[in-house]
Amino acid sequence: MIRKETIQNIVDAARIEEVVGDFVTLKKRGVNYIGLCPFHNEKTASFTVSPAKGFFHCFGCGKGGSSIDFVMQHEHLSYPDALKYLAGKYNIEIVDQIQTAEEKLMQSEIESLYSVVEFARKHFSENLFQTEEGMAIGLTYFTERGFNKDIIRKFQLGFCPPAWEDLTKAAIDNGFNLNYLVKTGLTINKDDGSGHYDRFRDRVIFPIHNLSGRVVGFTGRILTSDKNKPKYVNSPESEIYNKGKTLYGIFLAKSAIVSANNCYLVEGNTDVISLYQAGVENVVASSGTALTTEQIRLIRKFTPNITILFDGDEAGLKASLRGIDMVLEEGMNVKIVLFPPGEDPDSYARKHDSTEIKQFIQTNSVNFIRFKTHLLLD
Repeated sequence: MIRKETIQNIVDAARIEEVVGDFVTLKKRGVNYIGLCPFHNEKTASFTVSPAKGFFHCFGCGKGGSSIDFVMQHEHLSYPDALKYLAGKYNIEIVDQIQTAEEKLMQSEIESLYSVVEFARKHFSENLFQTEEGMAIGLTYFTERGFNKDIIRKFQLGFCPPAWEDLTKAAIDNGFNLNYLVKTGLTINKDDGSGHYDRFRDRVIFPIHNLSGRVVGFTGRILTSDKNKPKYVNSPESEIYNKGKTLYGIFLAKSAIVSANNCYLVEGNTDVISLYQAGVENVVASSGTALTTEQIRLIRKFTPNITILFDGDEAGLKASLRGIDMVLEEGMNVKIVLFPPGEDPDSYARKHDSTEIKQFIQTNSVNFIRFKTHLLLD
């Protein structure tokens, strides 16, 4: 239980326009702010924020409330966890009163899933930086890709060793329920019922964050040339992770997207990291999945402009046609950049500084009509 005086401190500090502004692009209109509602799909803004009243309201879907209500609804958090989120944002210390057994049992399953994936993230990171195996294999791989330690820590990259139950055993030893490890896809039960093993064993780890920065899943990349194993393994969908509604890097990119009024869309996680390290921060990835309407709408919360960066291979070009049409259907502006043969955003970013990258993108951006015309003529 959180003390009443602490709750009041949080309420007093949490300015509604700042809290909502972390998730919605707001424009000043008189004494209020307006924006596109994050709770339903709309193209004309009907979402209003009143700083004077400390209240938000959508005239389209009817949702409304305080800063705490907004965080609860947008992030699917319980009341106590919404308070903790806001306390973290405003650097307010929370000292919990002792919870009763009944109160502990009432903790939502969703929060249990968040807790276990956050434990996994920390465990993978510790493996990378604090074990001989992690440093020799995982950290070496990342540094050879050109990632410095600051960017590795910023994106919270990690390593899962080849041992069959390294994460599973550590989580259970720390009091986590095997059921939640399985539900988040971190652990896989053997078909014959004889035991279980880590999904991401023997891989470097890329955590996937939601819009508020909470880890919801992972991508694991194998480092061997074993053709019998997939190069990438992803977390399965769960109550906290929907890949079609998630964009890799969105939490770190959202402020830069608003500032630039443009979002660079790439295919892979390493494309995002290399560009970000080079100083191009308004970039997100669809993480190898086909672009979805929900992902486009997520970008549209911050800007109406998308620039799609492609490496120019045939499969990517064909997929781009569908993606362009989807972006246009959502009423957004789209431009396309093709990289030189043999280059992709990752490799190009590792060879050039931010000024050169931005200049290349600006020089080579073409509108969708010209792009489709040239592609179809070819």
